[in-house]
Amino acid sequence: MSQGSSFGLDGRVAIVTGGGRGIGRGIALALAEAGADVAIADIDLPNAEATAKEILALGRRALLVRVDVTDSQSIGAGVAEVLAKLGGVDILVNNAGVVQDNTDAVVTAEDFDRCYEVNLKGIWSMTSALVPHFAERGEGKIVNIASIAGRRGGALSPYSASKAAAISLTQSLATTLGAKNINVNAVCPGLLWTPMWEKLEGMFGGSTDPAVVEKRTAFDAYLKASCPLRREQTPEDIGRAVVFLTSAAAKNITGQSLNVDGGIQMN
Repeated sequence: MSQGSSFGLDGRVAIVTGGGRGIGRGIALALAEAGADVAIADIDLPNAEATAKEILALGRRALLVRVDVTDSQSIGAGVAEVLAKLGGVDILVNNAGVVQDNTDAVVTAEDFDRCYEVNLKGIWSMTSALVPHFAERGEGKIVNIASIAGRRGGALSPYSASKAAAISLTQSLATTLGAKNINVNAVCPGLLWTPMWEKLEGMFGGSTDPAVVEKRTAFDAYLKASCPLRREQTPEDIGRAVVFLTSAAAKNITGQSLNVDGGIQMN
């Protein structure tokens, strides 16, 4: 992206929760490629450190902060560190997410609690921590990573319900924060082969044996049956969508949830 482009993010600072691996890594690198400096807020420090090194190699500043999005003290300390070391924040990407530990046949209250705490309350908590800063600066961009699972209930009720709620929360935040010139949107990823999907493959395929999981039988079957473009999505695809929604090109877009899924959900 050329410097000065309406799609560029030169001089911007972004925080990406769960930015160490998978979709979060793709988002962090896409933001850096567009010109942003990136703070990775994560509990997975080894992977986050590796991603930070990749950002530095792109010529951007990178900061690693340990943040647990279910812990308000951890969030407050992490945000304060980013503000002190990077001088401000322009973009928040609420990407940290978890999936349930059990299939719906044996789903537990703990599955619902965990998905709620990370996938929904984590968005609200991180956003709440940064809204005063955005309001003081007179602008801000927030992107929440939801899922096409939040568009229509399926075989993962705790996860799907939490992502549906994340879409609703995106709309509510866009409504209440619009007067402060804060844009709030969501991206709904489709089918990506990430560590989260490896876990799901074990659940759906009935075996957590790495050799069985790597065959991607359930993943590929669902892709073939449900995706019009017949190809999986990548973390880079999600990252590019986030770049667009946080750029000047999307200044009048708020409260929207963008599917990046090869056409699995058309709404």
